[in-house]
Amino acid sequence: MSDTVLVLNSGSSSIKFGLFDISAAEPILLCKGLLDEHEANPRLVVKSPAGEDLFATRKEAPDADGGHLFAEVLAFIEERFGTHSLRAAGHRIVHGGPDYSGPVALTDEVTAKLAALTPLAPLHQPRSLAPVRALAAIRPELTQIACFDTAFHHGLAPPARRFAIPRRYEQRGVRRYGFHGLSFEYVAGRLAEIAPELVAKRSVIAHLGNGASLCALRHGRSVDTTMALTPLDGLVMGTRCGTIDPGVLLYLQQHEKMSVEQVQHLLYHESGLLGVSGISADMRTLLASGEVGAREAVDLFTFRAAQQVAMMATTLGGLDCLVFTGGIGEHAKEIRSAICERLGWLGVHIDAAANDAARERINSGGSAVDVFAIPTDEEMTIARHCAALIRERHVT
Repeated sequence: MSDTVLVLNSGSSSIKFGLFDISAAEPILLCKGLLDEHEANPRLVVKSPAGEDLFATRKEAPDADGGHLFAEVLAFIEERFGTHSLRAAGHRIVHGGPDYSGPVALTDEVTAKLAALTPLAPLHQPRSLAPVRALAAIRPELTQIACFDTAFHHGLAPPARRFAIPRRYEQRGVRRYGFHGLSFEYVAGRLAEIAPELVAKRSVIAHLGNGASLCALRHGRSVDTTMALTPLDGLVMGTRCGTIDPGVLLYLQQHEKMSVEQVQHLLYHESGLLGVSGISADMRTLLASGEVGAREAVDLFTFRAAQQVAMMATTLGGLDCLVFTGGIGEHAKEIRSAICERLGWLGVHIDAAANDAARERINSGGSAVDVFAIPTDEEMTIARHCAALIRERHVT
C-alpha cells in the first residue's frame, strides 16, 4: 500500500489541489484539481496529471461551513485511490510569522497562533486556514501540515529584513518577512538542475502573477525580496498597489476621511493593474486591450518590475541570472520582453524567437545575464515537505 498526501494550495478565489504518492524518494502526482467554494454554484474539478477530466461536480449553493466540496474530494480519493493510504493533508499557509521557519504539524494551538497573524495578511491568512478547519471537521484524525510562504525568507539578515522604525517594533515582530517562498524554493531547485554553475552566482527570480514579488538568491538562499511585513509591498499586482508612499495612506485617512477598513480594501482589492487601468486585474485582458488605461497599467507593471530587479541586483552586487515564473512570468512573452528591454543597461538581452516560444532559456548569445522562464510548482514543494516531515516523525 502506497502512502499519499493531499496538497491544498489556497488562492484568492479558489483552491488548487493535488494528490501525491510519497512512497518514492520524489513525490508523484496522481491527480490534480480545482475546488471553488466562492462561486454562486461551488464547483469541484479533478483531472489526471495529463489534464484529462476524471471528475466534476457543482453544488446548488455555498455550504455554511464550506466543507461539502472537501468531503467530495475525500470521497473521490477513497473511490479512485482506495489502495493508497492518505497520510496527511498539506497546506500552503501564507504567513508563518517569526516562529515558523519550516513545515509543522497543525494542532489547535498552532492553528490559533497562525490565525493571530491575520492582520499581517488579511486577504490571505483566513483563506489559507479555512481548508484546515473544514478538513478537521470532516476527518479529525487526519494529520494536517502547514508549509509557509514566508519560510524560504526566514534567514533574511539585516539590513534586508529591517524597517527604519524604532527597534521596539522589530522586537514585536514588525520586520520584512517576504512571501511566495514555496514558489521560489521550487524554482531555485529547478535552476540548480538546469544550470548548476549558477547556484553560487547572483540570481533574481521574478514570480509574476496576480500576486507578484522578486527574490534575490545566492547559494540557493534568499538574501532579499520585494514583499515585506505583508503581501502588499513591492511590485504592482492584480489588485494590490505594491510599494507606496506611507504618506498616501495618511492622506486618505486624514483628508479623504477613509476608515482603516476602507483603506485596506482599497489597497488589497481596488489598486494595482485594476486600479490603474480601470478595466481589469487580468494581464491577458490588458495586453489584448487598446485602451490607454490598459497600456499605462502594463507600462507601470514592467517599469516597477525592472526597477526592483535592479534593486535586488544592488543587494547581490550584480546580476548573473534572471528567472521568470508565475502565471504572467511563464505565459506573457510581452511582459518578459518589456522588462528585459528596460534592463538592457544591466546586460540583459533576450532572444526574441526563444522568448516567443517560451523556451526554458531565453537569453540571446550576447547577453551578460542568463535568462530563463521556468514553470513553478508550489504543490510539489508542499508534497516534498510533507513527505520529509512524515518520514521524520515515523523515524522518531
